[in-house]
Amino acid sequence: MFCLFSLFSLFVSQGFCNLELGVIYTNTVICAIKGSTVHLSGTYKNLRNYKTVIFWTVNPVNITDDIKLLGNPDYKGRIQDLLNGKTHTLTLSDVKHEDEGKYCLRVMTHVEILDLQPCAGIELRVTDLRVETPEEVVEGESPVLTCKSSCNLSSTNFSWYRNGESFPESERQNQLILKSVNRGDAGSYSCAVRDPKHLPSPALTLNIRYPPKSVSVSVSGSAVIVSGDSVTLSCSSDSNPPAVDFSWFKENQSSVVGSGQSFSISSFNSSHSGRYYCEAENKYGSQRSESVSVTVEESSSSWVLITAGITASVFVMFVILMVFMLIRRKRVTPSEEQNHRGSCKTVESPEDPYMTLDPKSRCSEYDTLDIMKRSSENTESPEGQDPIYHNISK
Repeated sequence: MFCLFSLFSLFVSQGFCNLELGVIYTNTVICAIKGSTVHLSGTYKNLRNYKTVIFWTVNPVNITDDIKLLGNPDYKGRIQDLLNGKTHTLTLSDVKHEDEGKYCLRVMTHVEILDLQPCAGIELRVTDLRVETPEEVVEGESPVLTCKSSCNLSSTNFSWYRNGESFPESERQNQLILKSVNRGDAGSYSCAVRDPKHLPSPALTLNIRYPPKSVSVSVSGSAVIVSGDSVTLSCSSDSNPPAVDFSWFKENQSSVVGSGQSFSISSFNSSHSGRYYCEAENKYGSQRSESVSVTVEESSSSWVLITAGITASVFVMFVILMVFMLIRRKRVTPSEEQNHRGSCKTVESPEDPYMTLDPKSRCSEYDTLDIMKRSSENTESPEGQDPIYHNISK
């Protein structure tokens, strides 16, 4: 009875009966990544060389209810039982979450009482890899990315990927430290355990938060605006999260002239001309744009009026100048007129020097005499004429 009691009281913690028959398992718990291949090994001892039947089963209940895995349709094409001496190795590929459970190497003999029950077995746990990051990563920080699983993996060799491209081979830990990140470090990150199938985790997007950058202003249409037009200025920026506060300024003015991503001016005129810029802001900071010059240009009809006004002014000035010259010409004295005629010319005539004088060539003295002569001719008394000409003949 003592021996029978001993056979029933198996040393479960080590998976075998210390007397004659038992099984030793290499591991009692194995953590496998979904989609990977696992190897479960158990070695049995049979001191009396009983005739045995050995097979693998999962979640054993009792001898009669145990199902051989090699005949289970759920494992078809995914399972192999390899024998090396007294060591049985169960190879299970394309592991699924449904494969989780206790795997037992069952040893049955022709002596029913020696059948191993209960079975210690190997507990198989199936996990997914996942990347964990801080909830919020701001530009300039050094976040730590961790490759995690729901159970402890036996492998300690990890690989890291960003947007499908691997990091240097030196990064083999389950943690990846990104130093002083910027927006260029944003992307999809995944990790993998070095396995023949090299199964990566689902990619996780790393979102880098940063204040507005590359802030710029655009003007609807041309920057040269015709008076009376409506003008709209738009402010754009690169930021994460997107900027929500926009302020508009005009150079040489201290106060804000507008708000919102778009700033409109209706009936634009010369008083609105100037240089404008915007400032974009989110919770991480702000940045202002370069100034944009917006000027007003007179319409073509205005230029026509201006040209007509200038032409009319020139014409009026010309008329005034002509009138002035005519008035001045009428006010010229005989002496001034004589100065314009030129110098005096002497005409010689042997017969009658007084009768041969050319009025256009005589000097001022002759003009005076001619005037006196005409005056005497108009008088009634002819006697007054002789003394004058007598004096001249001398």
